[in-house]
Amino acid sequence: MSRTDRGSATAELAVALPAVVLLLVTGIGAVAAVTVKLGCVAAARDAALTAARGGGTPGGASVDVAGDTVTATVRRSIRVTVLTCTATAAREPGAP
Repeated sequence: MSRTDRGSATAELAVALPAVVLLLVTGIGAVAAVTVKLGCVAAARDAALTAARGGGTPGGASVDVAGDTVTATVRRSIRVTVLTCTATAAREPGAP
């Protein structure tokens, strides 16, 4: 290693580190968004099935009954936006 190369690794790290941190934060944010989306879809599906079987309306969901179809809508907020998930189920025979 010559004298002119001293400190070059530190300079390269100082340039590359912000990009690595940005990629890491973006990846963690994407995983969190997918997790919230999956939870929202599961909550809407559970609400639609519960309402289709004649159960009460689960908290946090709005349920619309039209004929033999039950549609449940659930809204979840992420830092910058609001996710809206909808699920539809057929009403069970004999359900009130």
